[in-house]
Amino acid sequence: MNLPNAVTLARIAACPAIFFLALSSSTTLRYAAFVLFLTAAFSDVWDGHLARKRSQITTAGKLLDPIADKLLLASTLLPFYVIGQRADEIVRVPWWGAFPFWALVVVFGRELLVTVFRGYAMRRGVVISAGKSGKHKALAQNLFIGGLLLWYPLERTALDASWSGAVWGAWRAFHSVWTGLLLGVALVLTVYSMIDYLWSHRAVARR
Repeated sequence: MNLPNAVTLARIAACPAIFFLALSSSTTLRYAAFVLFLTAAFSDVWDGHLARKRSQITTAGKLLDPIADKLLLASTLLPFYVIGQRADEIVRVPWWGAFPFWALVVVFGRELLVTVFRGYAMRRGVVISAGKSGKHKALAQNLFIGGLLLWYPLERTALDASWSGAVWGAWRAFHSVWTGLLLGVALVLTVYSMIDYLWSHRAVARR
């Protein structure tokens, strides 16, 4: 156990709380989900920085970090899909409508395939850490997730408070473009990173 791995474990521990906060019908708790997610997402950058700075890159850290990332995905994307099935509140993703089920299949299908491949490599004595394309994919996913976690409670607050005017209109337009566009970018990078991951480590499969 070292500090970077402790930060990763704290991120894992935060995932159940994010899951239930995101599903809440309370606007306040949804804002809390957004803040807690941001903290967890930034910890993903921080633990890697600490590990490199302190020369504490370990096999355990290489294994824990992808697990934490997958749990963070599950704790947000699954609530997005559940919220999209509700009929009594703001549930739409800008440009997309209800969060599509096929997007879940793409994201978690990729994670399952990569996890199986990583386990296959481990049995052959090879520990594979995340590559650049995987990090870019994770960044796009996190930016989208953060945008949508804020979108839902902010839209509810604006509706309840009857917000109007140029400032709110400009922000809402920017926020909708941000969220809608980043979902598309994240899905494209999800598929690309899977192909890149398998191709880059094809020598492992040949063993």
